[in-house]
Amino acid sequence: MKVRPVRDLLVPLPTSVKVALDVVGFRPEAQFDLFRIVAAILHIGNIVINTSRADDATMQDASQAERACHLLGIPLAEFTRAVLRPRALAGREWVTQARTRRQALDELAALCKTLYEKSFGALVDQINRALDRPSSKSTFIGVLDIAGFEIFEINGYEQLLINYTNEKLQQFFNHHMFVLEQEEYARQNIKWDYVNFGLDLQPTIDLIESTGNVIGILSCLDEECIMPKATDHTFTNKLHALWTSGEEEEYHSPGKDKYEPTRFQQGFIIQHYAAKVEYRTEGWLDKNKDPLNDNLTRVLAASSEPYIATLFAEYGDAFTPGGPNNVFAAGKKRTLKKGAFRTLAQRHREQLSSLMTQLRSTQPHFVRCIVPNNLKKPHHIDVPLVLDQLRCNGVLEGIRIARLGYPNRLPFVEFRQRYELLAPKILPCGYLDSREACRRMVSFLELDENVFKIGTSKIFFKAGVLAELEERRDKLLFNIFARIQAAARRWTTRRQMKKILNRAIAVRTIQRNARVYNELREWPWWQLYTKVRPLLAATRSDEELRKKEAELALIKERAERDSKEREALENLKMSLESEKRKVEEALEAERTLALDKDALLERSKRRESELEEEVAALQSDLDLLDSQLDRAMKLQKESEEKYESLKQAFDQAAEHLVRMEAEQKEWMDRETELLEELTSAREECDTLSHNQEELRKVGEELKNIAVQQEEDLSRTRERLDLNAKEFESKLEVEQRAK
Repeated sequence: MKVRPVRDLLVPLPTSVKVALDVVGFRPEAQFDLFRIVAAILHIGNIVINTSRADDATMQDASQAERACHLLGIPLAEFTRAVLRPRALAGREWVTQARTRRQALDELAALCKTLYEKSFGALVDQINRALDRPSSKSTFIGVLDIAGFEIFEINGYEQLLINYTNEKLQQFFNHHMFVLEQEEYARQNIKWDYVNFGLDLQPTIDLIESTGNVIGILSCLDEECIMPKATDHTFTNKLHALWTSGEEEEYHSPGKDKYEPTRFQQGFIIQHYAAKVEYRTEGWLDKNKDPLNDNLTRVLAASSEPYIATLFAEYGDAFTPGGPNNVFAAGKKRTLKKGAFRTLAQRHREQLSSLMTQLRSTQPHFVRCIVPNNLKKPHHIDVPLVLDQLRCNGVLEGIRIARLGYPNRLPFVEFRQRYELLAPKILPCGYLDSREACRRMVSFLELDENVFKIGTSKIFFKAGVLAELEERRDKLLFNIFARIQAAARRWTTRRQMKKILNRAIAVRTIQRNARVYNELREWPWWQLYTKVRPLLAATRSDEELRKKEAELALIKERAERDSKEREALENLKMSLESEKRKVEEALEAERTLALDKDALLERSKRRESELEEEVAALQSDLDLLDSQLDRAMKLQKESEEKYESLKQAFDQAAEHLVRMEAEQKEWMDRETELLEELTSAREECDTLSHNQEELRKVGEELKNIAVQQEEDLSRTRERLDLNAKEFESKLEVEQRAK
């Protein structure tokens, strides 16, 4: 894993990212911790691991490791020791293991993946806490975006997991589109001939994840990961033996028709829903195991940075070399460790199972993304490629069932509320059964009986019928609104014209009075009239007129207030009537739900029978696990027999060395050193045999310790053989010299 140096990536962070983090609620310290993880991963990717003459991993340039340790808040010496020479518990003693270059690189790659995974999980949790709002209903809208189906020239373990996930989701899509759709017709008592579209992907899924009579690929891979001396080649041969079809077998799994062995390369071929995919199995056992050892997780759990220590807090209470050397206490503490003996396949299946459970509890909607061409060019469509994607994704079958079936459906109450205006004066006032109301409405609308079906609680339509009804409804509403707008415009126009006419009359009256005033103002009698007029009794009548006008204004105000109150009462009456209609509709909905009581009871009985079948299946799985346990115990016995034979061969080599010591006195000093090494090896063998009975109680730890013992014996034997050969060659040279 090689990336660009960090100094080349130190560019200013986009302001939008920081603003987004601020909005979500990330403090500056939390943002710095996120960037700390990213920088540490980049520095770890720049660490160079070399190989010594003994094929041991070494780290000559520790500058990049020092930067990564500074960011992670851990000591450099402990980090280097955990990566290159970790310590493991063998019996009652701690043994230092020398890692190869490949193992050290895998360790660093696993560390980067773990850091990214845990940091991403913490980021998602923080965002969910920021967006969470307390509510009495657990309602949400989720968007699931997954990678598409992958077919490369060389397909590995990653492609198998991605394609396995796509296979499960495609099976969910097929079940929802084709099976549940037709079951809905049966529940609504609609005459329908069941159509099998041949899109059952369960055989391929069983081939990958099965744990029944024939274990699947992932289960077989998990089993090989705990077997001693298992390799990718033995795993591939075991798959061929399990899944290659045989005519003499009593039980024939449907998944065997989807499996083919490769002809030339080490691997196998699976027939997915999209196409046949050839997988290479090189390195699958190492990828499936968790190469992140306990030494490294303990170092990270003890980090001086609180954020790093929090991410690895679950490893903080693991068994440490400084604790008591009690093998039973060690085994007990190891069983409490979270995530022990969990492979990558197991974690992937658990997460996928949780995702599928959540999807089944929601109302899904599917959006299919189609790649127009492989050239990544705009305005260019590769027709065969698009058709192949539509065929593989089940879109063509979805269109087919949409044409054959009734994709649009509405409850009776909703259909009546929305389209009742298309059938005026058809439904009588008062209560009327919703099913009967819908039947009268579709009869008035003159719909063909082949384009709709009336169920027990819903009305179903062929594709395009509901759109036609919507167009007719929109046209009718357009006409109604047009008439309302015309009446409103007529009233406003008449009001405006009346104002204009009154204004013209007022102008002419003012002009006439002005001309009369100009003619009379110089007339002496007019002047006398204007002076005598205030003295006349007529002026008092003007004052009374003004009082009457004031009283009239008060009366008008009271009348307006009474009219407003009357309008408020009318609005209250209308609201009460609308509430009455809502109560009647709710009552109708309750009556409709009552009709589904028998259907719900039948579904519950069917679910009960399915649960009983699942219990029987679980019992069969338990029996299978017992048989697998017996097979594992048999393999353990065979490994013990091999160990005894190796011990006898080792004793024979020791006797041969003793005879050589008696014959060659002049090499006494050299032989003494060999005898000391032999004695230490014997003591180690005695210790291993003495602890064999106790280690059998630890369970799964026995396999790892047995592998370690075999590796130590093989190294000791190789060293003894090399020393013996060197001794014989030197002895032969000495004899020739004499």
